[in-house]
Amino acid sequence: MLDALKRLFAAERPKSHPELDPQVAAAALLVEAALADGVYAQIEEKQIRAILMATFELDEAAAERIHNEAEDLAETAVDHYRFTKVVKACLPKAQRVSLIEHLWAVALSDGEKSPFEESFIRTVAPLLAVDDRERVFARSRAEAAARKR
Repeated sequence: MLDALKRLFAAERPKSHPELDPQVAAAALLVEAALADGVYAQIEEKQIRAILMATFELDEAAAERIHNEAEDLAETAVDHYRFTKVVKACLPKAQRVSLIEHLWAVALSDGEKSPFEESFIRTVAPLLAVDDRERVFARSRAEAAARKR
């Protein structure tokens, strides 16, 4: 019996697939950024869908499906770790830095700078293995893009 247990624990287990689609996890972080200030504006929703379509090369229907799923998950989430661990494990560094820039774009899309949204992004960035320098540059790029609109 003891040998059977040893074999069970010693057996190589295949890497499990993430419990969540990385696109949905990234979208949930975008939704959480929009919700951080307590106001979920329609312009933030449009921004999130545009980001999903451009970043993941999705059509409108797919972006809407992912966005709706992300909204449901974000509204019931108790922490950010469930989403950040999937994004960190599944997306390369360049895409994670890009996600930080997109988080800033969502936060700035309503025309207001909220300390709650800023705090959310500062909390999430290290969980995605994005350092402060990269986070600050991502913010600068997002702010420059927002000024052009």
